[in-house]
Amino acid sequence: MAGKVISAQPTAAFEYELFEGDPDHLRTVVATSNQMTSWIDPAKLKLRHRIGRGPFGDTWLATHHQSSEDYDEHHEVAVKMFRRIKEDHMRTVVDKFDDIFFKCQGVEDVCLLHGISIINGKICVVMKFYEGSVGDKIACHREGNLLLSDVLRYGARLTRGILELHSKEILVLNLKPSNFLVTEHDQAILGDVGIPYLLLGIPFASSDMSCRLGTPNYMAPEQFQPEVRGPISFETDSWGFGCSVLEMLTGSQPWRGRSLDDIYDMVVRKQEKPPIPSGLPPMLENILLGCFEYDLRSRPMMRDVLLVFTSLHNAVYTDGDWTNLGSRGVPEKASSIGYTEWFLSKDTLQVGDLVRSRKPPNSSKPENMDVPEGTVVGLERDADQDNFVLVRVHGIHDPLRVHVSTLERVTFGLAAGDWVCSKEEVKRHSPTGILHSIHRDGSVAVGFIGLETLWKGNSSKLQMAESYSVGQFVRLKANVLSPRFEWPRKRGGAWATGRIGLILPNGCLVVRFPGRLTFRDESSDFLADPAEVEMVSFGSCPGMVKKYQHLEDFHWAVRPILIALGLFTAMKLGIFVRHKIGRSKVKKQHSSAILVDDHNTEGQIAGNPAWLPPPVANMLFGEGGSAATAR
Repeated sequence: MAGKVISAQPTAAFEYELFEGDPDHLRTVVATSNQMTSWIDPAKLKLRHRIGRGPFGDTWLATHHQSSEDYDEHHEVAVKMFRRIKEDHMRTVVDKFDDIFFKCQGVEDVCLLHGISIINGKICVVMKFYEGSVGDKIACHREGNLLLSDVLRYGARLTRGILELHSKEILVLNLKPSNFLVTEHDQAILGDVGIPYLLLGIPFASSDMSCRLGTPNYMAPEQFQPEVRGPISFETDSWGFGCSVLEMLTGSQPWRGRSLDDIYDMVVRKQEKPPIPSGLPPMLENILLGCFEYDLRSRPMMRDVLLVFTSLHNAVYTDGDWTNLGSRGVPEKASSIGYTEWFLSKDTLQVGDLVRSRKPPNSSKPENMDVPEGTVVGLERDADQDNFVLVRVHGIHDPLRVHVSTLERVTFGLAAGDWVCSKEEVKRHSPTGILHSIHRDGSVAVGFIGLETLWKGNSSKLQMAESYSVGQFVRLKANVLSPRFEWPRKRGGAWATGRIGLILPNGCLVVRFPGRLTFRDESSDFLADPAEVEMVSFGSCPGMVKKYQHLEDFHWAVRPILIALGLFTAMKLGIFVRHKIGRSKVKKQHSSAILVDDHNTEGQIAGNPAWLPPPVANMLFGEGGSAATAR
């Protein structure tokens, strides 16, 4: 295996003339250039002792021996030894490391990579050894947490390193204080660069490693099941960085003491967020809240985080307030139309862009179309981020002045957030997904179920697909015999109808069946591939039977309430009928007693009109009893 991964060979020698001050005396020098290689001969590495253990493997302190005709050197290095993976996948990992290795050359704020090797059948990444980490400083600090000034100083430098890796399309995915290494000048740099990214999609021999793409306490929701709840993207690192900052501020690890299952239940199912301490600068609190948005599209990019940390690091705290912040860089107020400011800041409009009114979140139909389609002809920007654009709409003489948050850019007929379908037949992933971004040149990034990362290609390979929104009723198509995810059936065997409760960034539908009886922690939520379902509505159901069945499905959510209401009504009706029957029996008995009394007093009434009720006496005798007495 070692011979297979050596990819570099020395290049031919070349000559050049060296000028040393005297133009009349040039010295010819013969030099050779050895192509840089990431492969390290295992024989040149001597493991000394283990210094750490993590979810991906062990870290060893080792000595790297380098020698040639001109020099003989020994370097103290840290060796990250992965857990055992199949030999068939080693080539893939080594090739991916080559790409990261060359991209990281000369990058500041990132740990120096020496290369890669294989020892005892395990892949080893060799990097420069540093004496300590930010995690060590937290552990040694008397109060258990770092000073805010140190957090801002470390955070600003680390963010620059993450942003530079992102510019080279490298995901870190394992951000935590123990991986923030500290130099001899007390500067923080990134360690374990891209190691989870190297193992992305690589199966492990141990089943409990198959879903780990980081350390659970710092993992974003999509990292637990990237092919289902993903995709993993740059915003995934925003979550991990936010967790790291919280640990530096509080001295306590997020979800400390919780098991992997507990963390999964809280972060993925219950959508909980780590608690943020009070008393932080508003900008820092705001950016941390954004880092913990459940939907990755609503989180800030690292460039937004860098602006906040740089501004706060250069600020001065006096009289209970932060001054000298300069340009705020990012707005603190949330959007009034339901999108976070971080979501809206990911695309900047330019003159000439085709735009239309933005749909509300998780909606398939816009509430209003003030701008059905128009062209940006002017920009208005100010320091408070209250930006407007002038849009020329066909049929309207004067351009409309519209706030940028209410518009979305349309390129080649597509806009970020549109539902799209692949024109080509695909087997690895679902053909239907959600468009994350589209550049002006037509290149796109799409989230598909079955892919751990964003699919990147050209818009010409996509077409518009049927869109879904929260609140719609769906069921599996009749031709789907074996769905991608488990789906409940009715008593007769037909697929049940459920209601969309959540739409994940890759188009995966979270469908809820409130009428299903669940026990203890059992969930009533089911996942669905949008390519396998169809919408159901009262109007689309043919025939009265189908309409009645859908009506039953529609009332599943309120059926327990209806049953309780029906029982209550029946009880009230029973009590009312019983009371009525009781009153009628009493009246009947009273009427019988009156009849008996009438027979006994009939003679007396006939001889004495005064015994008649007054109205009757008045009718018969004019004055009633008075007339009879006068006689």
